[in-house]
Amino acid sequence: MFLSLETIATVFLALADPVAAIWPIPNHIKTGKISLLVSQNVAVTYNDVPIAYTYGFEPNDVWDSVQIVEAGVSRALSAIFQSGLVPWKLRPKNSLNRFEPDLYSGPGWVTSLKIIASGTASQNSRFGDMNESYNLTLNTAGIATLSAFTSTGVLRGLETFAQLFYEHSNGNAWYTPYAPVSIQDQPKYQHRGVLLDVARNWFDVQSIYRTIDAIAWNKMNRLHLHATDSQSWPLEIPSMPEVASKGAYRSDLTYKAEDLEALHKYAVARGVELIVEIDMPGHIGSLSWSHPELLVAYDAFPYFWWCAEPPCGAFKLNSTDVAKFLDKLYADLMPRVAPYSAYFHMGGDELNANDSRLDPGVGTNATDVLQPLLQKFVSSNLARVAAYNLSAIVWEEIPLAWNVTLDNDTVVQTWQGESSVQMLTSQGIKVIDSNYNYWYLDCGRGEWLNFANGEAYSTYYPFGDWCNPVKNWRLVYSHDPADGLTDEEAKLVMGGEVALWSEMADETNLDSLLWPRGSAAAEVLWSGNKDLLTGQNRSQMEVSPRLNEWRERMLHRGVRAAPVQMVWCTQADNSTECSAPAGPGF
Repeated sequence: MFLSLETIATVFLALADPVAAIWPIPNHIKTGKISLLVSQNVAVTYNDVPIAYTYGFEPNDVWDSVQIVEAGVSRALSAIFQSGLVPWKLRPKNSLNRFEPDLYSGPGWVTSLKIIASGTASQNSRFGDMNESYNLTLNTAGIATLSAFTSTGVLRGLETFAQLFYEHSNGNAWYTPYAPVSIQDQPKYQHRGVLLDVARNWFDVQSIYRTIDAIAWNKMNRLHLHATDSQSWPLEIPSMPEVASKGAYRSDLTYKAEDLEALHKYAVARGVELIVEIDMPGHIGSLSWSHPELLVAYDAFPYFWWCAEPPCGAFKLNSTDVAKFLDKLYADLMPRVAPYSAYFHMGGDELNANDSRLDPGVGTNATDVLQPLLQKFVSSNLARVAAYNLSAIVWEEIPLAWNVTLDNDTVVQTWQGESSVQMLTSQGIKVIDSNYNYWYLDCGRGEWLNFANGEAYSTYYPFGDWCNPVKNWRLVYSHDPADGLTDEEAKLVMGGEVALWSEMADETNLDSLLWPRGSAAAEVLWSGNKDLLTGQNRSQMEVSPRLNEWRERMLHRGVRAAPVQMVWCTQADNSTECSAPAGPGF
């Protein structure tokens, strides 16, 4: 059965007039149809003090709210004036002139942007649960007002402000067609993140900076840096230089201490918290190059007896030498992380019990022997993290597969599905969700393993990967981490992360794999995937035009996001032109 003419007409009428294509959609937004121009001389104040528009301004002190806001103003106005969007792809063919204001008819001007932060003078020294709410208005007289409790809330509002404007096709002019504007906005979830695996393939620092930028534009607030794994250890530990110089893919392909500090500061200035993960006690094989005495099962064959993917390697679970190494590692890294983050990720996924059969201090894979050893291992690491007033994050296997008891403030990151989220929250445990069925962005792109001719070839043909299919933006958008939970359980879901594991990703395809699919999750985590009035899932007919526009804005700002649809669809008079039939035959 196809869409009825009545339904098509209803959708067409809903989409025929311009609407503010803000991404992620604010919680409450009202816009009008009056066009206003804006100039680079627009007057900006912060708590009644003038703020200069200085292109490329970066704060010297990332905890100074004045500098944070000044940098945010610089980025927002640069997005308008330096990276402006002429929306020709987003209007019906050859009709852009009907959308743009007539520059010679005397449209009004945006004359001022008044920013007010009602909270403390400076940001919290670390993030944790930051207030990111803001209100934004723009009246027909051209006066814009942005109010928030924190400078982080101001940054979120400035990103929205930038999205109200377009570049005029006729020359050096910029405008909004949406005045008057009234927006009240705040995030649904506290934790809205991206996991980037920099251990399986190398990503230069500039690629990570660019990812932080895009995270902030999407009103996400966490970059989870999966910094080490069995394949490589690129993170330098100054007190143990051999760890990275021998464990990295190449001795110079490392992140120095000053790189990590600079990334933290760059993130903080954009309202983003960088969370470092050192995965253990499995996924630690790269230490075999510098400290083989600490590990078992490195590069053991056949690998699938010992780990999920080669080259394997796990810590000896009953070794005082391992404990001494970890004392030194944490004593070096934690003081450099603690000023900028409220969390440290301890890893803990996919530990294979068989590894301990090769450990002379254990010699068995029996759970009743390994569980107490793993409990001691995890508890010791929790104490090392807590000593620096940080909260720990662990993967779900630690409590669910190994029944390890955690501290009250430990957060568990899930990846294996809704049942894991429900099981943990029902036990009163806080959760970050990265459900691989929806939010693993590396999935569906084929195997990275090779298969010899013969039985292996025929068994695995056509060589799909373990988590097919590709998680396209529509599938990403359909998932809310709290779906199916009770109200009390849902309160324990801190939010979620899209994950980009990097077996087949590096800096050449990073942007197109993350964006705009990550943007779809960003909206779910900021304002939800349900219409606030009806409670029903938002229609893809409503979402796709906004996502198409948001993709274009990211392109103009330097992120090579993948296309959402072909231009035929983005220029269609209404989104039903690129809708699928409702019944058989598709």
